[in-house]
Amino acid sequence: MAMNYKKYKPYPKFDFKERTWPQKVTTKAPIWCSVDLRDGNQALPIPMGIEEKLLLYKMLLKIGFKTIEVGFPSASETEFNFLRKLVDEKLIPDDVTIQVLTQAREHLIAKTFAALKGVKNAIVHIYNSTSELQRRVVFNKNKEEIKKIATEGTILVKKFAEEARVLGMNVILEYSPESFTGTEVDYAVEVSNAVLDVWQPTKDNPAIINLPSTVEMSTPNVYADKIEWFCNHVKYREFIQISLHAHNDRGTGIAATELGLLAGADRVEGTLFGNGERTGNTDILSVALNLYSQGIDPELDFYDVEEIKDVFQKVTQLPVHPRHPYVGDLVHTAFSGSHQDAINKGLKYKADNNVDFWEVPYLPIDPSDVGRKYEAVIRINSQSGKGGVAFVLEKEYGFKLPKNMHPEVAKIVQKDTDDKGIELKKEDVLKLFEDNYINVKGVLELIKYKVNEDSSNEDSDAVVTLEGEIKIFGEEKKISGKGNGPVSAFLNAIEVCNIGKYTVTSYDEHAREEGDKSQAITYVQLEDLKTNKRFFGVGISPNITSAPIKAIISAINRSKKS
Repeated sequence: MAMNYKKYKPYPKFDFKERTWPQKVTTKAPIWCSVDLRDGNQALPIPMGIEEKLLLYKMLLKIGFKTIEVGFPSASETEFNFLRKLVDEKLIPDDVTIQVLTQAREHLIAKTFAALKGVKNAIVHIYNSTSELQRRVVFNKNKEEIKKIATEGTILVKKFAEEARVLGMNVILEYSPESFTGTEVDYAVEVSNAVLDVWQPTKDNPAIINLPSTVEMSTPNVYADKIEWFCNHVKYREFIQISLHAHNDRGTGIAATELGLLAGADRVEGTLFGNGERTGNTDILSVALNLYSQGIDPELDFYDVEEIKDVFQKVTQLPVHPRHPYVGDLVHTAFSGSHQDAINKGLKYKADNNVDFWEVPYLPIDPSDVGRKYEAVIRINSQSGKGGVAFVLEKEYGFKLPKNMHPEVAKIVQKDTDDKGIELKKEDVLKLFEDNYINVKGVLELIKYKVNEDSSNEDSDAVVTLEGEIKIFGEEKKISGKGNGPVSAFLNAIEVCNIGKYTVTSYDEHAREEGDKSQAITYVQLEDLKTNKRFFGVGISPNITSAPIKAIISAINRSKKS
């Protein structure tokens, strides 16, 4: 059945040439409000019980949220009892404000305030849908009738709030013209102003107007235009907070929120990982870390994202996508060879140059800032390149491969991943490297050796004599040779074994660790003078003389297997 795009009409154009938000830059974090325990919870196939809600609540406190919407206490006994548990067990810090949602009906508002009894700071959030579609289709009411629902609800909240203040509770009104994105913006202002006229906000008695994209219907720039227009026309602006509550039906909830902040909003409601109805709410974690990546203090602590993710998945029974920004299992990895090489070079450049700012290709933030480890940055599969393989061997195991060795090692790793059709773990990469370059059995085996150096003639290079025993094709044989160093002396010594003549074309060495446990690692490339083919070998030893000899034996054995 063909898709029929003609049954949809475009979102109405909003003519607002006076917009100023495109020229603005965000410089500070907004006021954050987590709605995980209410909006997020109501969207779960299996809603959280009290213990699950308490576990998530404690995590939200640990992250640093100062405003938390804990539920809809007039809607169910679980919601009511959870709030009472927080109050009775004194689980609400003095600097945290508890937010609750209620419909604008007297008995529901009364039950809401009963649940709040004993709370020091509370936000009571009321709402009614103001959209043209719902006025026409759902409620069959005109604009005045819809506005009356909002103002009568505010009168009730104000009455209960004044009574609560006598008992020491500080109550702030929050009002949402629900489905703001489907509401004529001038009518949304009209209804909100009517609510504010009832509440009469002041510096000591503020209010919150929340402008939700209950259904995301337009591109984010249009949402921002409407937010700025609203901010310019709403009354009591200096005594109210403009709050954003974006949903993600078009997949741009984060963008809409960020542009809405540029447009003048003060506050953001959202959930961890974007949980919520349909396609979800604004992902508050991503918005906060987006600020962080721009050098702005998000005023929330997401250092241990692994713990946050574990708690979220446990209480919601929802998975976190492996490509989720900042937190997904794969977002700090690179499979592409060119990406791996760029990350490797970026990290090395930063380490070598002691730069002040984080600038590493393909890593917008330092993974360690959110409790991730570099061992997960590079993972190896058939798409991996020479830079990624070399990075794993250096970062995880201390092998600083010479540049001309990278392609050869990468080719061995890629063949293995192609043959197996799987991703290789770092341990698999190490074993491949050791089997192919270090623990190489073949025609030549060293039994023992000793080196003598004659430096009696100060005007000439020292003469090194190497004597020892080897096994050649399983047969033990004594060897002796001279050269200007152990490497040349050993090569000269084994010429009598009739296994060919070799010359060194590349030689690199470095220490693997510091201190008494240091090991020497030597990379030797030999050229077989008969075939002109070249072969690398690697030797490891605490003895700086043994390491190159082991590397030569490895290279020769590899040459005989080719």
